[in-house]
Amino acid sequence: MGSDHHWQAPGGAPAQPPAPDASGTPPTAPQSFPPPSYGMAPPVGPPQLGWTPPPKPGLLPLRPLGFGTLLWAPFRVLRRNAAATFGTGLVVQLVSVVATLAVMVPFMVFVFSRIDGASAADADAIASGAVGGFILLMLVPLAIALVASAFLQGVMVVEVASGTLGDRLGFGALWKRAAKRIWPLLGWTAMLAGALLAVVLAFVLVIVFAAITGPAALVVAILVTLLAGLGIAALAAWLGTKLSLVPSVIVLEGAGIGTAIRRSWRLTGGFFWRTFGTLVLVGAILYLASQVVVQPVSLIGTILAAVIDPTGSGAAVPITVVTMVVTLILSLLIGAITAVVQAALVAVIYIDLRMRTEALDLDLVRYVEQRDAGLPVADPYGAPAPSGLA
Repeated sequence: MGSDHHWQAPGGAPAQPPAPDASGTPPTAPQSFPPPSYGMAPPVGPPQLGWTPPPKPGLLPLRPLGFGTLLWAPFRVLRRNAAATFGTGLVVQLVSVVATLAVMVPFMVFVFSRIDGASAADADAIASGAVGGFILLMLVPLAIALVASAFLQGVMVVEVASGTLGDRLGFGALWKRAAKRIWPLLGWTAMLAGALLAVVLAFVLVIVFAAITGPAALVVAILVTLLAGLGIAALAAWLGTKLSLVPSVIVLEGAGIGTAIRRSWRLTGGFFWRTFGTLVLVGAILYLASQVVVQPVSLIGTILAAVIDPTGSGAAVPITVVTMVVTLILSLLIGAITAVVQAALVAVIYIDLRMRTEALDLDLVRYVEQRDAGLPVADPYGAPAPSGLA
């Protein structure tokens, strides 16, 4: 006896066959779909991505820098926070210029007034004394320029370090942080200035003594001075490169001058030519740029003065004065830019060498991640703990 096989719903309950529609045609039987695969659980969590580079929160990428990035990063410092950086450089330049003018102009006016009213013999004595007074008075603006230069170095180091972490500090914050390390910075800058002054005085004394001795001794002294100058210039370039990171170590690691010297010497080991080449190349770029801006103005002023007053009657004095004022203003602006970029370059090189030799990039990435997550963080630029194998 035959039997009908009816479709059953899940669970085993029999289902009635579908009834025909009005036309008498039975409807299509329901399709049977395969059940889902119950043996495999769906993936849990976010999709897995490939390796991604470290984040770049601010001024520098948090990885060892390529030469192009290393070269142009100090210019980006100037552009990224122009008000604080260029403003600081301009203040430093103005302080140096104003201090020099405030000391030298009254002194020169006094000397010339004395010479005009003196006899020929007295005028020679006044002129001789004016030379010594001029040298002594120059120590005042030099000391002011020394303090301003040390302070600018500290400000630029703080700006580069904070900018790398994505911070943008204003005048007050930059100056306050830099002022905390002004004394060791000033001591280091004074050491450099003292060494340079000692070398110059030694050369001057040798030439003066030879001039008193006789013409032949003077010629020999000049030749010896030139040869010694070349040797000292090479030595200064080597020492200057090896010790170029001292300001950055003083500011960011809170080190003394002796410790900073040792740290700079160690960090530049194996990277001397890279550091030296970067410093020289950026310096050459800045020098050429300054000449391109300043020299045409001076040349145009000279040509206009010669055209308007070819006989030297004094009709071109206003043009000469305007040219001098414009040249001075341009020199101040370019000097501010040059000082800022060169000081920032040293800080960029310091961070790059620490990322290469001490994995500072990992510390910076960890700092940024923890800071953004609201976790307590420590200063990532602190000096690394001494190795037990050292």
